[in-house]
Amino acid sequence: MKKVKEERTQMTDKMNQLLKKIDFNDTFSTINHQNSIEEITNFIFNTTPVWIESLFQLRNKMAGLIGLKTEKPADYNEDFKVGGYVKFFKIYSIAKNEVVLGADDKHLNFRVILTNEDKELYNCKVITLVKYNNRKGKIYMGIIKPFHRIIVKRMVRNAYREEKS
Repeated sequence: MKKVKEERTQMTDKMNQLLKKIDFNDTFSTINHQNSIEEITNFIFNTTPVWIESLFQLRNKMAGLIGLKTEKPADYNEDFKVGGYVKFFKIYSIAKNEVVLGADDKHLNFRVILTNEDKELYNCKVITLVKYNNRKGKIYMGIIKPFHRIIVKRMVRNAYREEKS
């Protein structure tokens, strides 16, 4: 059994309300019945390998050259609450088994939904939703899409926990 699998995104009314339009989406899932949604969020976003951190730094240098956001916002704080941040993702909502993170920029808006469902297998899902705001956003996403898939899959693997016997 794979630690992480990519699956078709099952769009819901709630997801469709997060952004006015969804131009790109993907879903990666893993297994973790041991940790809270906050702990799972931390495993995925705050325990990234050095090579992923290096890619984020490269992305920020390139993005800065074309005028995209690379600095922390004025309201940046690392409190795990609505309005706080996990890395550079703003927390939009928190429920017992779901966290919605994201960012809005002039080129694109995105949301990341992390869920911990009541399922035996692949209960933890990371769903990415993207809305292009202009042609630059579509081009940008076209360039980073292969890297996005590799990085998100690797980050989701950080949350994998085998069941205790």
